[in-house]
Amino acid sequence: MNKNNTPTPHIGAQYGEIAETVIMAGDPLRAKFMAEKYLENPVCFNQVRGMLGYTGTYKGKRVSMMGHGMGMPSIGLYTYELYHFYGVKTIIRVGSAGAYHKDLHIGDLVLAQGACTDSNYADQYELDGMFAPIGDFNLLRQAAENCEKMNLNYMVGNVVSSDLFYRENPNTKGWIKMGVLAVEMEVAALYMNAARSGNKALGILTISDHLLTGEKTTSEQRQTTFTNMMEVALSLL
Repeated sequence: MNKNNTPTPHIGAQYGEIAETVIMAGDPLRAKFMAEKYLENPVCFNQVRGMLGYTGTYKGKRVSMMGHGMGMPSIGLYTYELYHFYGVKTIIRVGSAGAYHKDLHIGDLVLAQGACTDSNYADQYELDGMFAPIGDFNLLRQAAENCEKMNLNYMVGNVVSSDLFYRENPNTKGWIKMGVLAVEMEVAALYMNAARSGNKALGILTISDHLLTGEKTTSEQRQTTFTNMMEVALSLL
């Protein structure tokens, strides 16, 4: 890792301004909301392209919070720079997801044990087969235990990270038959970047809509009311 590579083309921070653990959200305004709600003395380290990032302390522990944008190319770019240029060791994504499982409802949490994908993101590694992106087991186990302590409704299992939000010919039933719990757009790339760099990652998702029942939330609710996943993420520090 070359500290002289900072600031990067996409993150305006100097080396040392970002904590070893970063909690990330797709929406940079959610990162801003988290920083203002939970951090003591938050300092903004990035405004490049509006992708807000903050570093502060939570119960005496240093942590950063940052947006990562939408889709695997975006989270892939930011998490690569964090892992490779800023010395980040752990990234926790807190985001929204669309439910596939019949027992999931608005506000329930999904801890992403693994992430299927329709993306070609893994092609860059030139592997001899198909890579299975998984989260860090210790983070996953601790998150599940803390969900129990907090009396939260949650499920652990596979999600699917899709490149497409508007799909011409959706095949939702195929993923449901394979036991996939929910769909989102970023976790698979996060897990691959973590694996390749030898670091840790976990996706903690809140159900914002249901692909079968039609339940849904507003953008304002997704930005400011999904606090359970944030508090689970912070409990992992």
